[in-house]
Amino acid sequence: MSEVTATEAARKFADLLDAVEHHHQRYTVTRRGKAIAHIEPITRGRGADTKALLERHRPDSEWVADLESVHGLLEVETRS
Repeated sequence: MSEVTATEAARKFADLLDAVEHHHQRYTVTRRGKAIAHIEPITRGRGADTKALLERHRPDSEWVADLESVHGLLEVETRS
């Protein structure tokens, strides 16, 4: 991820947005040497990406049995 000062980001904002949109660049904006913001594409985390991930990793048939087993170990505390 490239660093850019707040002043430079302000002066070249349209260019930064073009780089993010068309070249999937990511930037950290700094002010007085301290990181204050990230500018990056929003493509990560969209529904299509999540769906593709779930399709690649099929459900584990043993998971329900494991969950029930762990649930049986829980002790319910009553509070007054």
